[in-house]
Amino acid sequence: MDARTTPPFFTARVEPDGLQFDAWRQQPLLVSLEQGGIDWPSSCRNGTCRTCIGHLVRGQVRYEIEWPGLSAEEKAEGYVLPCVAFPCSDLVLKI
Repeated sequence: MDARTTPPFFTARVEPDGLQFDAWRQQPLLVSLEQGGIDWPSSCRNGTCRTCIGHLVRGQVRYEIEWPGLSAEEKAEGYVLPCVAFPCSDLVLKI
């Protein structure tokens, strides 16, 4: 899928509440969560404090910073930092 056929946003859901929000491709998940009226914990907004850590149950994200504040094991287990994670697909995020 190229930029001309990729939608401007993806459908995202927060579990266990089932709250849904639009996850815009060009902004961090945390911003999309807030725009969707979802109260998600946050602090630094740059990937270092880990206050916003969540578990990506389904979907894919990308990072524009080289190494967000996650260990290799956490990344392998599906943990993400919504303050610096950008959506690449529809997704389900668990708090």
